[in-house]
Amino acid sequence: METDLIISAIDALHKQADQAMQLKDGDTYFQVFDPSFQFTGSDNKTLNLRDYKAEIQGFFRRAKSIETSHYRIKSSIENEIFTEKIARKSVIVKPNLLVFSKKQTIQTEEIYQWRNLGGEWKVMSIEVVLEEKY
Repeated sequence: METDLIISAIDALHKQADQAMQLKDGDTYFQVFDPSFQFTGSDNKTLNLRDYKAEIQGFFRRAKSIETSHYRIKSSIENEIFTEKIARKSVIVKPNLLVFSKKQTIQTEEIYQWRNLGGEWKVMSIEVVLEEKY
């Protein structure tokens, strides 16, 4: 039963973050991240929260529109850390020249680690283990 409550709470936070990403609302998007957050991209480059924020805010400025969705592949909880692997599909439309746009689809598999801190679930880390762009 406890796992169902955790998944329900985390699903709500994913929904909030996905909506914020689609609205390009950085303030709301970053509310789910712990200050000690670490992001590891598919290139094995690791960013702290400050650098990740700068990268995402630049991404928001360059994108005309963003659509994103995900589903959970698997999850587990151990030592108060909730770990999940999700598959994400994002469609980004970027300006190309003056009136044209370029559409890019990115599919990833990501491992999230969450911890409940003071009654709130926060993302401690994200690792992108697979990324395809087309």
